[in-house]
Amino acid sequence: MTSTVPLPRRPLDPDALLPGGPCAGPDARARHWYENDLGWPTVPGRPLRLLTGVRFDVLDVPAEAGAQALRHLAPGSPVALRGERMELLVAAGGAEELPGLLDWLEWGAVRLDLRVLGSGDTLEAPRPPTAAAASDFVQGAAVWLRPPEPGREVEASLPAMPAVPAVSPVEREGSAPDFVRLLDTVAAHCHRARLRRACAGHTADRRDQPLAFS
Repeated sequence: MTSTVPLPRRPLDPDALLPGGPCAGPDARARHWYENDLGWPTVPGRPLRLLTGVRFDVLDVPAEAGAQALRHLAPGSPVALRGERMELLVAAGGAEELPGLLDWLEWGAVRLDLRVLGSGDTLEAPRPPTAAAASDFVQGAAVWLRPPEPGREVEASLPAMPAVPAVSPVEREGSAPDFVRLLDTVAAHCHRARLRRACAGHTADRRDQPLAFS
């Protein structure tokens, strides 16, 4: 006679029920990585968003301009890529300094394709490098080009306003990257890209004009 009593169920693994466990959804795993591994505050709701102005600010620029500025960043300075835009993490407080710095660098009167996120703003969280599968996230979402590393003081690598001039090459090498130099480089390449587009458009307009014969 065959028994109809079901076999006892296997006890659930307590770790599987944690936000970062294997049974958690992709949003919960990502939130756990940002909040617990990195210590970055997030905003409730979906999509997952990071609160800027606390641990860092964000300089959002065209990817072409951002690529030219990577040489001004420390190796551990996080950078995200979102389509044709690059998101450079800078020291908290950089957003407040941006308008004055652009004026001081004589870029204030120039229309530039850049923006900054600071206190009170949020950033849609890039996909963590620890994501189990690309299908966990929407196609086209931001990804880390240079991901932050848990266990390291990320803030020490972020471009910041220089407090005092370095007096020796050793001090200069050990200091945080210069936010002023980074901004000047990004602004210059944003302006050059805009001039190239304007020139290309002007050439196309002339090519489309009908020829006149006397």
